[in-house]
Amino acid sequence: MKTIEANLVDIKKRTIYPAKLTIKEKKIFTIEKIDKICKSYILPGFIDAHIHVESSMLIPSEFGRIALSHGTVATVSDPHEIANVLGVEGVDFMIENAKQTPCKIYFGASPCVPATPFETSGAVLGIKEIETLLQRDDIYYLSEVMNFPGVINNDKDMLGKIALAKKYNKPIDGHSPGLTWDDLSTYINAGITTDHEAFMFEEAKEKLQKGMKIQIREGSAAKNYNELHPLIDEHYKNMMFCSDDKHPNDLVQGHINELVKRALKDGHQLFDLLEMACLNPVKHYNLDVGSLEASDYADFIEVEDLEEFSLLRTFIEGEIVYEKGADILKNTQSRLINNFHTTPKEPQQFEIHEGCKEYRVISAIEHQLITKELDVALQSVNGIVQSDLKNDILYIAVVNRYADTPPALSFVHGFSLKEGAIASSVAHDSHNIIAVGCSAQSLSLAVNTIINTQGGVCCVDGKNNVKHLPLRVGGLMSEEDGYKVAQNYDTIDRYTKEVLKSTLDAPFMTLSFMALLVIPDIKLSDKGLFDGTTFHFVQECKL
Repeated sequence: MKTIEANLVDIKKRTIYPAKLTIKEKKIFTIEKIDKICKSYILPGFIDAHIHVESSMLIPSEFGRIALSHGTVATVSDPHEIANVLGVEGVDFMIENAKQTPCKIYFGASPCVPATPFETSGAVLGIKEIETLLQRDDIYYLSEVMNFPGVINNDKDMLGKIALAKKYNKPIDGHSPGLTWDDLSTYINAGITTDHEAFMFEEAKEKLQKGMKIQIREGSAAKNYNELHPLIDEHYKNMMFCSDDKHPNDLVQGHINELVKRALKDGHQLFDLLEMACLNPVKHYNLDVGSLEASDYADFIEVEDLEEFSLLRTFIEGEIVYEKGADILKNTQSRLINNFHTTPKEPQQFEIHEGCKEYRVISAIEHQLITKELDVALQSVNGIVQSDLKNDILYIAVVNRYADTPPALSFVHGFSLKEGAIASSVAHDSHNIIAVGCSAQSLSLAVNTIINTQGGVCCVDGKNNVKHLPLRVGGLMSEEDGYKVAQNYDTIDRYTKEVLKSTLDAPFMTLSFMALLVIPDIKLSDKGLFDGTTFHFVQECKL
């Protein structure tokens, strides 16, 4: 039997009072009001309502270790990153490794593996695999239905997977950036219940009015809080907070706690925000996470205050898993799994030969996953089209990591590199190798660094100096200590900004989405340049 005395924040009853909490056999046994002045506060822990753990570049056990230090007690996690690389084997790895952290990480069955048929992935999750996953007790929902055109156009495979989720009574997550009007109604009527991709106020408002739950996303690259938070006061009961994709250096700095603090400072009501951050995901996804009531699992946090939420302790099922100033959880060993079958490339394979007057250019947008198409005239030298550093027109390449094929090439705007190149084997969603660079030579060196280590992120400068973080688990995650990974990644990130002169807040996160075909307007897959509005390949030549 354990006891704790503090000011209890009762979110459901919207009251705060001094209380004595008794914990027995992992659960809250009694809650007793006391006549005592208490200095600290206890409240249900925070929950990230939609995240890909793989995007932290950390295995689940290391992700959980850091998340717990910010008061996150649970996450709703879509494993489709590793599923695209290794299929069900990858999902099994995530579930197995997550058991090594007390953080409650809940996984879904990913229906869009691959996200589209217009790219090469390492695995396919078909109807059979999805049903096998949904039958499992450790799979809690159908993950984001990214192929919204398939839903709208009655794609048999997509609708079949949705029907299975309904059969097994599991929630269905959405992914529908910019979708409105009749198409949105069709999508929702198919059974889609959430969306984390809304990036415009009116878009999110319409989705809420039509019955969707909106997850306000604030990740390393995609940041939608500023646009969507005015909806909170009226719609908090149908809203949640999420990260979606969060790099390790950002995770070390904070998690859902930062969003709650920020929203509180913007004038939103404390209990509204805590309902979003602590309770709504539990109810929507049927999670066995405690909400600080008698008979609940003793999952809660103790904080110094209700403004900064300065964390003192995190409890999971009655055990202290984080305590300020103490190193309770240690790095654990992990087995390695991967899927890499390509060989180094020559510089000339990254040259684009002259063929037209104007070229389609992918224009990356800061803090957004969407892109725009630019049409740009470029100069050629000896028949080879040149990058234009002055106007920020660089080369972009996607290299199939699952087979030896020629790189797919195009041009990109928005990265602002003045020398060298950056490359990564984290490239949503099929996770081929993606690179942006100033020259074919730099691209070749960066890509080959990734190939030679079977995955990672790297940058090279104009003198061929290389900074590299290996990601030996699926080419997506490191098995090393999470804080060391964050430090190493931060070094590469800063080098990209300070030496290569990228002006992006998160250049590698932005890079990883340049191959995500289901987000408009224009992206690059290993098979070529792709128009995400029409779902067709296009030529790099505009004229």
